[in-house]
Amino acid sequence: MRYVDVILPLPLEGTFSYAVDDKKANGIVAGMRLLVPWGKSKTVAALCIRVHDDKPDLDDSKIKEVLDVLDPAPVILPHQYRLWQWIASYYMCTMGEVMNAALPAGLKAETGYRPKTETCVRLAAKYRNEQALHIAIDLLRRMPKQQKVFLAFLQLSHWDVYFENPCEIKELTREELMNATSCSTAIVRQLVVHGFLEAYDREVGRLNHAGQPHPENTKTLNDAQAKAMDAIEAQWKEKNVVLLHGVTSSGKTEIYIHLIEKAIAEGKQVLYLLPEIALTVQMTERLQRVFGSELGIYHSKYSDAERVEIWQKQLSDKPYSVILGARSAVFLPFQRLGLVIIDEEHETSYKQQDPAPRYHARSAAIVMAQMLGAKTLLGSATPCMESYYNAKTGKYGYVPLMQRYQGIELPDIHVVDIKDLRHRKMMSGPFSPQLLSAIREALSQGKQAILFQNRRGFAPMIECKVCGWVPHCKNCDVSLTYHKRLNMLTCHYCGYTQPVPMVCPCCGNPHLSGRGYGTEKIEDQIKEVFPEARVARMDLDTTRTKGAYERIIHDFGAGKTNLLIGTQMISKGLDFDRVAVVGILDADSMLNYPDFRAYEYAFMMMSQVSGRAGRKGKRGLVVLQTRNPLLPVVQQVVSNDYQTFYHDLLAERHLFHYPPFYHLIYIYLKHKQEGIVEAASQQLGAQLRQRFGDRVLGPDKPGVARVQSLSIRKIVLKLENGIARAQTQQSLIALRQQLLNQKGYKALQIYFDVDPM
Repeated sequence: MRYVDVILPLPLEGTFSYAVDDKKANGIVAGMRLLVPWGKSKTVAALCIRVHDDKPDLDDSKIKEVLDVLDPAPVILPHQYRLWQWIASYYMCTMGEVMNAALPAGLKAETGYRPKTETCVRLAAKYRNEQALHIAIDLLRRMPKQQKVFLAFLQLSHWDVYFENPCEIKELTREELMNATSCSTAIVRQLVVHGFLEAYDREVGRLNHAGQPHPENTKTLNDAQAKAMDAIEAQWKEKNVVLLHGVTSSGKTEIYIHLIEKAIAEGKQVLYLLPEIALTVQMTERLQRVFGSELGIYHSKYSDAERVEIWQKQLSDKPYSVILGARSAVFLPFQRLGLVIIDEEHETSYKQQDPAPRYHARSAAIVMAQMLGAKTLLGSATPCMESYYNAKTGKYGYVPLMQRYQGIELPDIHVVDIKDLRHRKMMSGPFSPQLLSAIREALSQGKQAILFQNRRGFAPMIECKVCGWVPHCKNCDVSLTYHKRLNMLTCHYCGYTQPVPMVCPCCGNPHLSGRGYGTEKIEDQIKEVFPEARVARMDLDTTRTKGAYERIIHDFGAGKTNLLIGTQMISKGLDFDRVAVVGILDADSMLNYPDFRAYEYAFMMMSQVSGRAGRKGKRGLVVLQTRNPLLPVVQQVVSNDYQTFYHDLLAERHLFHYPPFYHLIYIYLKHKQEGIVEAASQQLGAQLRQRFGDRVLGPDKPGVARVQSLSIRKIVLKLENGIARAQTQQSLIALRQQLLNQKGYKALQIYFDVDPM
């Protein structure tokens, strides 16, 4: 009897040991999945990490045996396991949670992945000579329908000429035969039952095949791009990570394509990360034109079966040379990774929020690249503070690209003081006269416009104008958002919904009205102003189904729609030729957010949204609506002055002990009973202050202090750069366990968010 140590895809610490008989153990290696018993009656697909002869320190009756081996070969490579270990350690979670996030669901299921198949038909073995084939045709004379189909099969498969002129026999699906002969399934089934044909299942891939690569579609770099590419390669000789700081529409993607071609020519693989699925739509088209079927796409909108097939292809002897994907693509197996590109590296979408592991794909990708000796390129027009600081202090290489492609000017940003306009009764709705005028002119010239409102739904809330009643979620401490199309009130935290009441439940007033503007309301009102416009909306509500991103982006790119309304997903690197006007409807909603990163996020988002205007041809116009036009950050967006913005914010971050000078760890406590979570948080906070002193802030109630019926407390730990992170994390984990072991805290949840966004 031998033993295996396995990881289970469950939020449990450590590994688990199982017995396995010697015969079965001979075929098991680390990285394979094993079917093991768990609990009294459950079974789980576990991942083997070690096969050994060391008997666990348990009674024989408690050592369970492996039930089955699910794979003929490992499903993860050694470096992937090392990356999992780093993620579990750095982000303070379990290996089981990392496994759960890393593997597609089809590789965590007990039954395993089932490949897609289609039924094919072939000539029965006994008729595969010329004389026997004539006998078969003669036998079928009594069944003219079957004979007709059989003769068509011989022609389509090339058996009709094979004996006179031996050639390759064509494989034929049942559907192809039925379509060619207009026959029913029953006719084909009778040919199989009577032994003339044989039916069999053939595995077919779900993945798209884009044809051969076409390097001739690669555009020649201009002088500025060529210099930037040379500088990147020069910096890579000394630094593993380089930041490409290129203004919007400077042609960063073309540089990426040239670097990818060089990596492939050297026999290396490339991982190209994007923050949003929406971006992969346009980027897929651009990359497929060059790399054809060498390109694989991996993100959450793909079906689980498709993701499993990509995973298996990456383990095969003919893996994709280039993988384009969102953050989960960092977990794919790479056999010869040479280059990692992290586009729009500043985006918060790279950070996983819930559930654990709460990892940042940028950090994980950099670590993986270092493990495999690959180079990393970060790209952004508005780098995050940490990346820019690392570049300016010499940890990363730095390459600026401050010239737009073909010399197109940056957009003209016109700031509109909507507070003044409302005071002078010149504006009542969400659109200023200046914005409406600009949209009207753009549409009359056959151009397009984009309106940015970072709030979905019809209205952030509804209220009773008589008594002030506002509907709140029964599970969370938030007001419900009104969605007009569904006539529902929805919680954007837990998903709870309820119909819109006919009258106020407090005073009986029948006149309930929406307060504020969501994208749905913006869409309704802009259609009233411009009934001739072809309007589309892109937010979470309109992009839930597979293909929705593609349809919206394709229609706008093709000019089928000419006015696009959206949330932050429209700000992220989309490239449209005919956009003349961009309207930022409410800059203050970003600037007034209670977070130390609020100004950083606002600068990035406004700059990125502005960059959608005037990317081809005439200079674009951005109308930025705000109640605080004199704020420095607004003026820095207008002048595209990243340097001043960075230095102002850096001084503030240094003064108040925030990144990039300090690392943050948020500690969250959750429980159904507020009294318990309050007592536990106070106790943990006191213990943390004994260990870390004034580095500890809180406990406090977060902005939303109850979600999904759980009361929440938050403790902030600020750790200066250079502090012993491993010892700190061990202390935190030990303190958490001490608290959870106390009576009354069994149902308490405590988790860590490292480097929160």
